[in-house]
Parts: sequence; structure tokens; C-alpha cells
Amino acid sequence: MKKLLTLTALGAVLACSDASASGFYLKEQSAAAQGNAYAGATAGAEDISYSYFNPAALAYHSGTNVEFGGTWISPTSVAKNANNGFGDHDDYAGNIVHAAASPQAYFSHQINDKVTAGISLNTPYGMITKYADDWAGRNHGTLSKIISATFTPMVAYKLNNQLSFGAGVQVQYIKATLRNGVIAGANPQTGALVEDKSTVQGKTIDVGYQFGTIYEPWKGTRFGAGYRSRIKHKIKGDIAFNGVLGQMGMNQDVSARLTTPATLNLGVYHQINDDWAVMAEYSRVFWSSFDKLVINGEKTGMLSYTAEKWKDTDFYALGISKQLDPQWKLRLGVAYEKGAVGNEYRTPRIPDSNRTWFSAGLEYKYNDHLTFNVGYTHIAADSAKVNLRGDHRGDDRRGTLSANYSNKIHIVAGSITYNF
Repeated sequence: MKKLLTLTALGAVLACSDASASGFYLKEQSAAAQGNAYAGATAGAEDISYSYFNPAALAYHSGTNVEFGGTWISPTSVAKNANNGFGDHDDYAGNIVHAAASPQAYFSHQINDKVTAGISLNTPYGMITKYADDWAGRNHGTLSKIISATFTPMVAYKLNNQLSFGAGVQVQYIKATLRNGVIAGANPQTGALVEDKSTVQGKTIDVGYQFGTIYEPWKGTRFGAGYRSRIKHKIKGDIAFNGVLGQMGMNQDVSARLTTPATLNLGVYHQINDDWAVMAEYSRVFWSSFDKLVINGEKTGMLSYTAEKWKDTDFYALGISKQLDPQWKLRLGVAYEKGAVGNEYRTPRIPDSNRTWFSAGLEYKYNDHLTFNVGYTHIAADSAKVNLRGDHRGDDRRGTLSANYSNKIHIVAGSITYNF
């Protein structure tokens, strides 16, 4: 029973193959910032949604503000030429990812000339990936579904006209449902492999922090830095087997430790004149904290060990904005992002690869109180190859797997902001 649970199964708690940023991260938390491919997200402070990347942005918004937004993420990840070590082959496994919505909400209130408080509700991680139960890579994963929510109370302090600071507390909820095939053993009479199916369900709530600063040396030019901490999670749930292993009494409670990565964002925003602005952004996601996944069962101790060996990733973005008239603003941006998983450790749950962003957005200011934003992004991802040789610790019962993936993503976002 040792290693029966493939936690690239619980790996899907951290593996978002339909996520729009590297690994399983959903960068889409602001319709306005998306129009610039998130260039200047740390320094722009153009509306209160920028506080997700830098809580000091709240200091730039007077009165009371409410913003509601959402993002529709439509990915395509097509698996072809899948082969495993048991002789199974799939020429075409189809699109294994599913479209999903990512909602956001923000609220801020200026307490006095120095202090502004705010809260946000975001979905920074989320996915649905699904293969046929009998596909060649079934022992490495057939269903991965994750739901997350992060609630963040924040406060910003404006030291003077040049310097602002902000900080917040992240309260993060994660729930996952994960299914995969399992080799239960061999038939003693025929020698044929006996297969089963396992389903893991688990959830957790844990806490992290964020902080940031904006420095404006002269009017219209801002430099920003924002940091969101890693969050150490301990997922608790259960595993259920559909066949012989369930009949043998192997259903049980399970737990797994995992860490969502820290992120560092550095940005610059420059207002050239009344009509034009330019911006840039650099982000680093510290994925190296995701080194391995270990699943422990209440009855049996360690059920699974998966070597992940993820790498820190870099994100670079450039953007430009044009004020078309007093009500309309056009935003454009491009970005490039490295994938988090190397060829040796890439799994079918996470066919992650390098990607290039092309973004555009429109802002419509209806009046001094009400503003609408829409953004669109096309992400062109490099082709990815899964080449699991079966020699990593924990892979001996999952078998080898090779497969080729082609990936792309379309993203549409919108928001409504009201200032009282």
C-alpha cells in the first residue's frame, strides 16, 4: 500500500494546469491592470484593485470605494501521443482543462489624511483538469479540481506626498478534489495487474501576510514594491478507493503539507503627459518552496512521496496607456513569463511551460463616481513535454509516462468601481 496515493494527486492542490500564470497561480486580480499585462501593477495605483499587488496603493484613493470584478479564463491544453510503461497509448487525449471564473471584490475607506483601510476577497488559485479514467496517464491523474479564496484586511499609511506604506493579513482557504488510477497489485492466478481508482478530498484555512510601499519622487512618477508571503498549509481530508482497496479497508483520513509560494513585485509608472503613460513590472514567484509532496494516512503512515523540484519563476511586463478623451482610456501591454517546472519533473496535472502575454483594455469613466474596466489577454504558451521515467521516488507504482502538450489561454476580465 506504500505509495498507492499518487500525490501528484494532492499535487493538484498546487497544480493548476489551467492557471494563467506559472504553476497554479492566478495573476488575474484586476481588470484595469490586466489591460497593461500587469505592467505597473505595483506602482500604478489606478484603482483599489491594485492593492492586491501592493497595499500601499490604497493611500492614493480618497473617500470610500467599492469594486466588484471577475475574470473568465478559457484555457486549452491538448495532450497527444501519451504512452505509459504498461503498454497503453493515446494518440489524442483532447482538451484536458476547463474554463472557469475568478471573482474579486475590494473595499477601501479613507479614515483620515494619513490612513486608509481596505479589504479584498480574491481567488488566487483554482483549476479543473480532467482526463478519461482509462487514459494512458491515469495513474498520474484523471481529475483535479481546486477552489480557493483569500480574504485580506489591509491598511495604508501616507507618510508624506512622496512615500506611502501598506500591510495586510492573508486568510486563505483551499479545497481540493483529486482522482487518479492506482495499481493495487497483480492477480495471483493470471499475473494481470489489478487496478483501482482513488479520490482524495481535503481542505484547509491558513494565514500569511503582505506589505508594500510606493515612492513618488515627483508628480506622476511612481516606484512600487510589494511582497506577499508564502502560506504553509496543512490539508486534511480523506481518501476513498472504488474497488478492491476500499474493500480491504484502506479508505482513511489523510493529511498533506504544502506551501503556496511567496511573490515579490517591483513596478514603475510614469505619466508622460495628460494623455500618455508608460509602465513596467518585474515579479518573482518563489516556487522553489514546492520541493516535494508527502501524503500521510491515519492508518498507514506515509502513503505517497512525490518529488516536485519546482523553480523560482520570473515575469516581465511592459505597458502603455492612452487617454482617448475625458471618459475613455486605452491600455496595452505585453509580458513574458517562465514556467515553474523543468522537463524532468513536469506531470500531466501541470503541463506548465514558458508563456507570452498580449493584453488590451478599455476604461470608461461614466462620471466622478462610477468607472468600468474591461481587459483581454491572449497567452501563447510554449509546447510542453511530459517525460516521467518512473525513477523518481514514489513513481515506481505510477509507472513511466510520456506525452506532448500544446497550450494557449484566452482571458476576459471586467470590473465596476464606485466612489462615494
